[in-house]
Amino acid sequence: MNYFESFKLNEIYQLKDYRVSEAEILEFAHKYDPQSYHTDPVAAAASPFGSLIASGWHTAAIFMRMQCDSFLNQSHCLGSPGIDQLRWIAPVRPGDTLHGKNKIIQLRQSKSKPDRGIVQSAVSIYNQSNELVMTLETTAFFLKRPQ
Repeated sequence: MNYFESFKLNEIYQLKDYRVSEAEILEFAHKYDPQSYHTDPVAAAASPFGSLIASGWHTAAIFMRMQCDSFLNQSHCLGSPGIDQLRWIAPVRPGDTLHGKNKIIQLRQSKSKPDRGIVQSAVSIYNQSNELVMTLETTAFFLKRPQ
């Protein structure tokens, strides 16, 4: 299990691949983002996107799954105060396989809680053609290694 001290500045974590299905896009959109280009393949074909696309919020949720599967679930992560600079660059479509990287851009000790540190990362998510589809910066708290 990784502690705060396990992370190194400029280290890059490769995120595990995730294949996006049409059924998953439709299920998420019907529940959380019911815009026609996310919920109706016929309407989506007539939209500026030309086909069904995943909600950006769905893409962000997929990123979270990729992050958990790649390293968060093997660490002493204590959650996050939020994200910054979230950008949806290109649409995610049914059948896309997403992959990504998480680069550690800042490490600092918590000023208020000496048992933890703060890890800031720059994240890039790509499709199977290596087209950039989403970027964001994350901040997370991690327990420090016990003395």
